Amino acid sequence: MGHDHHSHGTGADSKRLTLVVAIAWLLFAFQLAGAWITGSLALLFDTVHVFTDALSVTVALVAAHLAARPSSLKRTWGWKRIEVISAMFQAAFLLGVGAFVVVEAIKRFFNPAEIPGFEVLIFGAIGLVGNLVMIAILVGGNRQNFNMRAAFLEVLNDALGSVAVIVSALVIGVWGWYQADAVVALFIGILIIPRTLKLLFETINVLLESTPPHLDLQKLQNHLESQEHVLAVHDLHASQISSDLPVLTAHVVLRDECFETGHTVEILKALQNCVNEHFEVSIRHSTFQLEPESLKESEHYAHLH
Repeated sequence: MGHDHHSHGTGADSKRLTLVVAIAWLLFAFQLAGAWITGSLALLFDTVHVFTDALSVTVALVAAHLAARPSSLKRTWGWKRIEVISAMFQAAFLLGVGAFVVVEAIKRFFNPAEIPGFEVLIFGAIGLVGNLVMIAILVGGNRQNFNMRAAFLEVLNDALGSVAVIVSALVIGVWGWYQADAVVALFIGILIIPRTLKLLFETINVLLESTPPHLDLQKLQNHLESQEHVLAVHDLHASQISSDLPVLTAHVVLRDECFETGHTVEILKALQNCVNEHFEVSIRHSTFQLEPESLKESEHYAHLH
């Protein structure tokens, strides 16, 4: 009920992801063949990165469809949280791949293998074209959505990896310095880690029901308490169900006469407008429990708090 605005753009994102999934798996198969033919560590690890892209956008596509499903009595938020869980596992998987790449690249640096630079150059160039096409498809998607961000960042990182593969192929072809393959493989591994850590921490914060980024809860409380007839605000909680669904709950203490004169409806509307319009993070789903001042003095209230 009242959640239609949360699914805006989901269909368009799904179409983008579907096209990217098809391109990513084709690119993975092509680069895997290239890595086997050339024996290039950089191309192999770039292929591993392409595999993570293909797997991640496939998972993101499934998650996007699940997140669009309506809520039910069993799942009152529907499948909105699947977006966060999906992005968290993608980030964790990429971190593992990144660590593996770094270790293997260091080993290869001290034990370089002969690499056919021209062949690596060809496969790297085609990989770059494929990634640029995927970037063009994803760039218009919802950048606030965790899954779309995860997919975009992985394809962007992989495009940089393809550029690095091309550079290593040129260095090997011109100067015959085979360690360039290991250096580029190390670079690809390092590319994966920082952005992935940021995404991982963001998804963990959502699962821990932390306050949404860019929302100052103290300022929000002060603003609520400055509203007419409001004496105090307590048990204030703000969190996120998914990237596009921040929620807030609070107990608001009002003067006793507000419940006698019928002001509570106007006050409730004012509070909801406050959290929806006055802050950088717009909270459309807010729940306020209005309490009379005299309730604070009752034994039942003291027992509950």
